[in-house]
Amino acid sequence: MKYLFSFLAIILIAVIAGLLAYDDSGYVLFGRGHTTMEMSLSLFLVLLLLSYLLGYLLVRFLIGSWNMPHNLRGWRSHRQMDKARKSSLQGLIQLSQGQWKKAEKLLTRGIKNSDLPLLNYLSAARAAQKQNAPDRRDHYLALAHQSMPEADFSVKLTQAELQFAHGQYEQALATLVHLHSLQPKHPHIMVLLTQLYQELKSWPDLKKLLPELYKHKVFDHNRLLQIEKQTYTALFQQQDWKGREAELDQLWHELSRELKKDPELIRLYSQRLIELEKQDEAEALLRHAIRHAWQPVLVHLYGKVKSSHPDKQLSFAESLSKDHDNNPVLLLTLGRLCMANDLWGKARAYLEASVGNRPMSESYKELGLLMEYLNEPALAAEYFKKGLFLCKDETVNES
Repeated sequence: MKYLFSFLAIILIAVIAGLLAYDDSGYVLFGRGHTTMEMSLSLFLVLLLLSYLLGYLLVRFLIGSWNMPHNLRGWRSHRQMDKARKSSLQGLIQLSQGQWKKAEKLLTRGIKNSDLPLLNYLSAARAAQKQNAPDRRDHYLALAHQSMPEADFSVKLTQAELQFAHGQYEQALATLVHLHSLQPKHPHIMVLLTQLYQELKSWPDLKKLLPELYKHKVFDHNRLLQIEKQTYTALFQQQDWKGREAELDQLWHELSRELKKDPELIRLYSQRLIELEKQDEAEALLRHAIRHAWQPVLVHLYGKVKSSHPDKQLSFAESLSKDHDNNPVLLLTLGRLCMANDLWGKARAYLEASVGNRPMSESYKELGLLMEYLNEPALAAEYFKKGLFLCKDETVNES
């Protein structure tokens, strides 16, 4: 469009000049010494215009010749960048298709001419990782940092991800802890730390991280509850709590309200209380839980508690018979509690009813112990023998 307007302007000037020449041709006289030269005004104007055009073209030619090396270098650089861009694109495609060797080759081919060398190096590091080449991976990560030092956080994060995926847990942990100290609210870092702590079974560290996971909503609520339950389950499963009673109580109080109703966690905490001879605390906790929700696993453990008021304990257990009168687990618990209250005949009736509903090795064992106490060795031996045929570690399930 610009050239069209220029051409029309030249035509217009020529027409105006022609019209002026037609009305009054005029003339131009040049003189130097005794020599003169005369020509028409119109011819002079045409020659002047041609001279201007020739001068302009000559200047353009000289400038172009002077800038030719620079322009050639620019063209060559542009061409190299274009080739590098295409090679990077093909490399990323190969990477997404799982062609690790081809991807690494393409990503590093023209990396010096790439306009995004950081992306090339990070992607090449991932390709090397997939080929089980950690040395090449670390080399690419170092080059990525050199190419863009201000992107150190991104490089370190990629390094941690690759170390974790490669099973280098200690190195990944050191990297992630450092990054977490720099950006404590970064969600992806907290996700990786969570996964790493789970892999390392570092439950105390994961417990410390839980408040941040909840605060920043790193996972959905159900997933957070799963992580919390897994963490506290592992902590409660520790056996040696002697001398750490305060720590155990603190652990229970730290639980969320929802998980304090979880039967498995209640069972584990109650078992630890029983081991620490905190029988009344265990009885109160189990009674409260069973009253609000029937759980055979808690009813089973309730029969093992030796509280300071076994009569009240038996009375509560018998109140459960209204809705669960034929439950073998409840009958076993009632038998045990009757033995604790020296109600031998009643205990025998409950235990025999338990094995009648569903034979369990524990019920036979309690019957054997009861028969020994009642001085019936033959019957005791028979019950012990029957119990041996059942699995020693059977799971107590709801009937």
